[in-house]
Amino acid sequence: MLSHRVLSDRLEIQDLLVAYCEAIDSGNWEVLDDIFTPDAYIDYTSVGGAKGNLQEIKSYLAKALAQFPTYQHMLGLPQIKIDGDTATARTICFNPMTIDKDGAPHVFFVGVWYVDELRRTDQGWRIAKRLEELSYFHNFPSDFKPVDPDG
Repeated sequence: MLSHRVLSDRLEIQDLLVAYCEAIDSGNWEVLDDIFTPDAYIDYTSVGGAKGNLQEIKSYLAKALAQFPTYQHMLGLPQIKIDGDTATARTICFNPMTIDKDGAPHVFFVGVWYVDELRRTDQGWRIAKRLEELSYFHNFPSDFKPVDPDG
């Protein structure tokens, strides 16, 4: 049987994962400071994105996601493993995105896994490391030009 603390930890981690999606989908980059540790490492390279520290990623996301009029991050239930004040989570994400193609909306889909290392802090659970693993692209436009992660 799970202890009250483990149940509480799992719910807090799930809420944190949802808060990440809400921050990204609303373009509220500053909220990411309450989701990641200050020394977090984030790697989106499997989908052609950037990798780096939190400040670098916030700047990258603001530029990269500006080219999409709409997008949405939908999570499946995470697999969470807690070990004291650290935890890991692996969470499926279904991510429909829309771009303007020849004057009309073009929707494509991205399927990824978020693979996270989390740490309990004085402010609660935070993501210390996030790797994004690509599962698939569907209906991805062949002529799409992503934002250069290094530029």
